[in-house]
Amino acid sequence: MTAGRIGAVAVSVFRESVRDRVFYNLLLFAVVLVGASVLVGQMTAGQDIKIIKDLGLAATSLFGLFVAVFIGVGLVWKELERRSVYSLLAKPLRRTELVLGKYLGLALTLAVNVAVMAAVLYLVLAWMWWTSPENLRAAWEAPALDPALLVAFLLIYFQLLLVTAVALFFSTFSSPMLSAALTFGLYVIGHFNADLKHFESIVESKPIVWMLRGLYYLLPNLAPFDVAGEVVHGQAVAGGYVLMTIGYASVYIAFLLAAGAHIFARRDFK
Repeated sequence: MTAGRIGAVAVSVFRESVRDRVFYNLLLFAVVLVGASVLVGQMTAGQDIKIIKDLGLAATSLFGLFVAVFIGVGLVWKELERRSVYSLLAKPLRRTELVLGKYLGLALTLAVNVAVMAAVLYLVLAWMWWTSPENLRAAWEAPALDPALLVAFLLIYFQLLLVTAVALFFSTFSSPMLSAALTFGLYVIGHFNADLKHFESIVESKPIVWMLRGLYYLLPNLAPFDVAGEVVHGQAVAGGYVLMTIGYASVYIAFLLAAGAHIFARRDFK
């Protein structure tokens, strides 16, 4: 496996994603939403800065999700649909390298996406700090340009990386529509995954309890990636918690990429 070949595929995916109109529309809409949050915040005296931060983080997560899913489910399918996969694999390029390159290309696209949204949010917050009176600033629970926001953006990014791995995994053996539906389904379940562990208090059947507990450990748990509430209210997020969450995402991503590459490597294109 050559890093150069994987990098070439990743750069190609990044360039294609940047040219994608969906990417620009989502990014533009996210920027507009962050700007609109300023107007919403003005309607609640003293709470505007928290509303801006909350909506800004929510917009980043939501539109990053759309980019991850709608581009991610087509990464492999486009090559099959265009029949370009044959010419790619005719070159000294392994199927595993193609899958990893596709993933890294979209990961780079998401990094740019999240970075731009973070920059826009900080610009909006800087403008709010500049135009707000001193007595209002003193009432804020956290500074306008709170560096802790970067922690929230970092965990949002790793959550999107995990969602991208899920989308790419499904795309190695199913259609884009089904892959998108399955990915969105796991995204929703992932935010309520912790509830599966506590069903034994309301379900009496032991087999069902064991099945739900098994699903709790098998399905991705996305709730830990959401620290917007703590950050917005000025509560500290422990470094150990951040590292554990990133580690969990990394292990899960590695498993999904390995499984997806294995399925794609065994797939018959005839």
